[in-house]
Amino acid sequence: MSLTAGGVLAKSTRSGLRIGGMTQTSKPAVLVTGGAGYIGAHTAKALAERGFTPVVYDSLVSGFREAVHWGPFVHGDIRDRVALAEAIETHHVKAAIHFAGLIEVGRSVARPDLFWDVNVGGTTTLLTTLREHGVGRLVFSSSAAVYGQGGRGPLETIGETAEKAPASPYGDTKLAAEWLIQAQCRAYGLSAVALRYFNAAGADPSGMIGEGHEPETHLIPLAIAAALGDGKPLTVFGKDFDTPDGTCLRDYVHVADLADAHVAALERELADGAFEAVNLGAGEGKSVLEVIDAVGAALDRDVPKIVGARRAGDPASLVANPARAAALLGWTPRRSSLARIVEDALRWERAPKYGVGLRGASARRGSLTGP
Repeated sequence: MSLTAGGVLAKSTRSGLRIGGMTQTSKPAVLVTGGAGYIGAHTAKALAERGFTPVVYDSLVSGFREAVHWGPFVHGDIRDRVALAEAIETHHVKAAIHFAGLIEVGRSVARPDLFWDVNVGGTTTLLTTLREHGVGRLVFSSSAAVYGQGGRGPLETIGETAEKAPASPYGDTKLAAEWLIQAQCRAYGLSAVALRYFNAAGADPSGMIGEGHEPETHLIPLAIAAALGDGKPLTVFGKDFDTPDGTCLRDYVHVADLADAHVAALERELADGAFEAVNLGAGEGKSVLEVIDAVGAALDRDVPKIVGARRAGDPASLVANPARAAALLGWTPRRSSLARIVEDALRWERAPKYGVGLRGASARRGSLTGP
């Protein structure tokens, strides 16, 4: 079954979910762990627009209180069972979307113990707490990092059944968390969807929320900062990959499209005990140099860059086959052209409501980026 915005279980139809009984006081609460972060905040907005009440649970270690606009905020660590239980009980939570975790690939190589503690230990704590409080639906923020290169050719797209060979401890922890969730589904009747998304990019067109990582490690905001900030060059990590121009290929998907997919996964009818894994991407790879050129074209100026050594844990190519997302969730990306992504990212970077933005361009490159 699926959760509706009226707080009841209902079946989906081909034309959309039947929503009944929705009032201002009966919007079902959805716990959004990590909801003050980049993708979490955009998903909270999408949930509210669909008629849910997002309950943002975040430690604010990397999230921003200023990104929380659409529901109550609870300050807490994902490993804190007591705080999680209190949030679920206080807000009468009916389902959860789990973003909370560490994401930096390079840092995971240096601190694998920390990543296993937060990403896997935190997921364990959340699953136990959800079960103890009768919360039976979970959407998990997974990653294309579960695949690694896995023996694929550099231009092959990735389906959900592709070999799992993570190239970093970050990818290891995402795959381990998926296994844990799937086992919980089998053992206790939880229904869950793991969304393996590729490269989130862009910002909400309203300019209210956007990307604010500190330090920033993602290519598009760093390229914008290099061009419009202090002019220090952007480092391209590796130009000797087995790809057309020698730089990594990645599948960029607009963050607002990703947010819509989380809501679609929440609303999808599933049997008790079911577990589904779904790729989210545009299905088209763009190289690091192509992205830098797109930023330069949007700004009508060159992006200063230098070429450095490869970064540990970077596969040559990660490009989704998104067919299953369309079939299972009815989801296709609507905003994920590279030009649209850069346009929305640029709007945010020029006037960020929180985080560093162009005002601290040199500080942002404390950790430079490949894809």
